[in-house]
Amino acid sequence: MSRLNLAPNFSDPDAFYAALTALHRERSDEESERINARLILLLANHVGNQAVLEEALHIAAAPAPQER
Repeated sequence: MSRLNLAPNFSDPDAFYAALTALHRERSDEESERINARLILLLANHVGNQAVLEEALHIAAAPAPQER
């Protein structure tokens, strides 16, 4: 069974963060939510594996370590 890769896997995390924040800059909350929803669906389609996607959903729904 495939597992979700939780190891750092960005080629340039700072560049991705900069692009993501620039994408949301000066957008309304509704526009940002639409963009996030489309991004999630695009990336989920790229992953494609239902078990991996369900693992990601489970991890995302859990409290963050600093919230525990």
